[in-house]
Amino acid sequence: MPSIKCLSIQVDPRDNVAVVVNAGGLPAGSVLDDGTELVEQIPQGHKVALVDIAQDAPVLRYGEVIGFARKGIARGHWINEEMLRMPEPPALDDLPLATRKAVEREPLEGYTFAGYRNADGSVGTRNILGISTSVQCVAGVTDHVVGRIKRELLLRYPNVDDVVALNHGYGCGVAINAPAAIVPIRTLQNLARNPNFGGEVMVIGLGCEKLRPQRLVAPPSLPGQETAQTVHSSILSLQDERFSGFNAMVESIMELAQTHLEKLNRRTRESCPAADLVVGMQCGGSDALSGLTANPAVGFAADLIVRAGGSVIFSEVTEVRDAIHLLTPRVIDEETGRALLLEMAWYDDYLSRGQADRSANTTPGNKQGGLANIVEKALGSIIKSGSSPIVDVIGPGERLRRKGLTFAATPASDFICGTLQLAAGMNMHLFSTGRGTPYGLAMVPVIKVASNSRLAGQWFDLIDVDAGRIATGDASIAEVGWEIFRLILDAASGRTLVAAERLGLRNDLVLFNPAPVT
Repeated sequence: MPSIKCLSIQVDPRDNVAVVVNAGGLPAGSVLDDGTELVEQIPQGHKVALVDIAQDAPVLRYGEVIGFARKGIARGHWINEEMLRMPEPPALDDLPLATRKAVEREPLEGYTFAGYRNADGSVGTRNILGISTSVQCVAGVTDHVVGRIKRELLLRYPNVDDVVALNHGYGCGVAINAPAAIVPIRTLQNLARNPNFGGEVMVIGLGCEKLRPQRLVAPPSLPGQETAQTVHSSILSLQDERFSGFNAMVESIMELAQTHLEKLNRRTRESCPAADLVVGMQCGGSDALSGLTANPAVGFAADLIVRAGGSVIFSEVTEVRDAIHLLTPRVIDEETGRALLLEMAWYDDYLSRGQADRSANTTPGNKQGGLANIVEKALGSIIKSGSSPIVDVIGPGERLRRKGLTFAATPASDFICGTLQLAAGMNMHLFSTGRGTPYGLAMVPVIKVASNSRLAGQWFDLIDVDAGRIATGDASIAEVGWEIFRLILDAASGRTLVAAERLGLRNDLVLFNPAPVT
């Protein structure tokens, strides 16, 4: 029988652990390239001690401390989360700010995609009628209407890609004037301004809710573009006395939808520079290979977008917090650095008030995939931001302000993060995963990147890019990064439908509401 080639990755020469790459893991007796012999079966993605590690000694991965040994660990042993004591997060008071000089990179020119240009200068990758809601009470009606529009109207408007209800769980039974209520409210306001809606969002309200529908109408992008009457005509409340029965409500919404569909149908794709891309970066269902394959490739693609003059958003506060010391040197100035630290401190306090801490982030699936704790997860997560300077920091629900790499402070929850990145203005989404997830969004294409080839093979029709080839040496980070970049351009142009689009997989919007619920 031919011997198995034992594949493992030691990220940094200082690391005293390596990650097993082989699908199915490696059996006891396997010998790694450095001569380490495994004394037990170690699953794929899990860590093996490369040296004897004494009790309380640091365990190093990525050249960083991911934990301290609870007891002595002999060379060749499997290291899992139960064997490590988690270190304290980096203190926020004395971190270096804006100390890393940005590397001058040659601009990336000549790359374009076919998009829908909006009056405010933004560009959509899809042409969608959005129906926003001011309160959860109307969600059943909007879902009913969306179904009818798709069946009865959409075929008449061939330039319109879809109609989407922006349903959510907010709007009433909430402390609407609490300071933190600004987060869900501005999220809904900015969702309506996403470039893929082309400025033609309708708002359906109930009539008695605390969140008045008028607050959700996106302000005009350019002065004088919209009159008060135009804004008013985009709002409909179901308790309006002119409606006698359910059918009257529905027919009125259908009539209003036709007006917007006619306007959207006049839009056509035109050639746009890659500088008009706004790409959200996210990871979910991560494993220990995520930080070695998928996230570095996504980060390489992020750098290409920035070089092309585009915008990249990375997020997930709890998956940044333990690696914040690696990010503060990359901010463009001290003001941006202080803004980044303020978002970390706010979230520390938010978790503390909820009697939780950052360790609550790591999931059972993360641990089964080899991630011992949130420290190791964070070190692998930030790699998807690439290496470009961080030009801005925005709070949850805020809209993007600058081209380049922006940190958008969001929870790490896939659904909340995706919703907040939509509100920030993203028109493309990159999602890396090691365990697998059918996650998708109705408003933007979501490109799925697998961290390991086992997942890419098993979920052959759910995964768009197999980054596991990096771990086995069959492709480089740069090669997969360029593959992702080209797929972004094709998907943004509508030339390629990514897996989640082809299959019609759409997750609900989920608002982040740190304010009290009454």
